[in-house]
Amino acid sequence: MGTIYLMRHGAIIQQKPRRFIGQTDFPLTEAGRAQAKLWREPLAGVEFAAAVSSDLSRCLETAALVLEGRELAVRPEPRLREINLGSWEGLTVDAVMERFPGAYERRGTDLTGFCPEGGESFADVQGRAVAAISELAAIPGNVLVVAHGGVNRTVLCHALGLDLIHLFRLGQDYCRLNLLDVAGDVWRVDAVNAAPVVPWRFPGP
Repeated sequence: MGTIYLMRHGAIIQQKPRRFIGQTDFPLTEAGRAQAKLWREPLAGVEFAAAVSSDLSRCLETAALVLEGRELAVRPEPRLREINLGSWEGLTVDAVMERFPGAYERRGTDLTGFCPEGGESFADVQGRAVAAISELAAIPGNVLVVAHGGVNRTVLCHALGLDLIHLFRLGQDYCRLNLLDVAGDVWRVDAVNAAPVVPWRFPGP
């Protein structure tokens, strides 16, 4: 078995005031593209058997930029999409609180199970994302996976045995890398939110 190289996509435009974007298909910014390119040298010595990405453009482009120059196609995987925020999509916190009284507060007390109207919960996200990663872990060799902050946090919570209420205790900055070894029901985390450094320090045996 190889290692799952689980990366978050590069930077996208930061809206002010901040809005819930979920599955809105924002592209990478120039800064996001530059972040992805920084991984080429640190990962140059890693042979990937497969590359899989959320089907949103910010992840597909990140993966393509990391792998540029390699003869390896990136496969889109819808189960790695960011959380579906339904009727909250595109709204600010103030707008959510105005249009859906009490809903934002309910989400704060039930981060695992709360589901915006027409959307999904973090438990839903974890279910689909963990299923996808489990399948990818069966591929012999290393697999590059590019997904989203929320998705990656749910996967890491599963791997570490953490309740999803601790979701946002896990850092997932733009274009940072997590390393997972998965053998059946046994998940091991070898790195979280790692930056692209040269030489890249691979985990020991």
